[in-house]
Amino acid sequence: MSTVILGIESSCDDTSAAVVSDGVLLSNVIAGQSVHEAYGGVVPELASRAHQQNIVPVVSEAIRRAGIERGNLSAVAFTRGPGLLGSLLVGVSFAKGLAASLEIPLIDVNHLHAHVLAHFIRTAEEVDRPQPRFPFLCLLVSGGNSQIIRVDSPFEMEIIGRTIDDAAGEAFDKCAKVMGLGYPGGPVVNRLAAEGNPSAFSFAKPNVAAYDYSFSGLKTSFLYTLRDRLALEPDFVERHKADLCASLQACIVEVLMRKLRKAAKDLRIAEVALAGGVSANSALRESLRAHAQQFGWTIHIPPIQFTTDNAAMVAITGHYKYLRGDFCSMDVQPYARV
Repeated sequence: MSTVILGIESSCDDTSAAVVSDGVLLSNVIAGQSVHEAYGGVVPELASRAHQQNIVPVVSEAIRRAGIERGNLSAVAFTRGPGLLGSLLVGVSFAKGLAASLEIPLIDVNHLHAHVLAHFIRTAEEVDRPQPRFPFLCLLVSGGNSQIIRVDSPFEMEIIGRTIDDAAGEAFDKCAKVMGLGYPGGPVVNRLAAEGNPSAFSFAKPNVAAYDYSFSGLKTSFLYTLRDRLALEPDFVERHKADLCASLQACIVEVLMRKLRKAAKDLRIAEVALAGGVSANSALRESLRAHAQQFGWTIHIPPIQFTTDNAAMVAITGHYKYLRGDFCSMDVQPYARV
């Protein structure tokens, strides 16, 4: 009998549901929320309301696309945290209700662990896609997190480095906002950077202890550069937008890779993976490929559709937890922070 897991993701502003059968992805449905674009960032109250509207049709569509019935489900896996509490509550409450009605187990999933295990998602078209070998290092970069994680198994993960202030994705978005590029700014910076000179401008590259990160100084350096140049040249941003994006992107990527190089060298681990929303950045991907050639790393870069928040990563994490009988009770509560 097949093990069929429904995954539900609602940690921020994407409502997603996915179905995994015996470790193979059958469907992955995502409903975004464009309402936040007008505010330059995610508005928690609006996000939770949109989740309430989206959760039923998204789950229904995921089950339909998977070609199964609700009665075929073995368990319901859901993102418990970290994330926006109101958004998480929608997903957690729905998962509890569905699991109770079907009398099947409930599986809570850590959002960050799910990003790491996205590398183990298999589709029918790529059932033999290479997966990381343990132990490996995972550079997890997103709007809220920048971490280096040592992964010894699907259940044994140790964060050996993390940001002490802003995350890389946050630095991208905030710098993009002051340039008037809209939200989310990271993808726009990535696109414009392809047309610019990454050496045109120089920004601070904070270097904190061990494998930790800091991006607040870089962000401040960028803002001060704009302030000083705009005082002399009112249309400075518009005239140099591509070069600013290219230089900002190059700086962030170098900060990220410098600590990853150190961790790989110190721990003597040559199996390296990317995860999280910022792992979609083309410059970061190219830098990882260059490092693989230079240092002999075996690298793993997730398909674009599994970089941002998605339920496929929740479902595959639920699959592994189901196999070991790792279930949660109906009184489990979501958490906003780790």
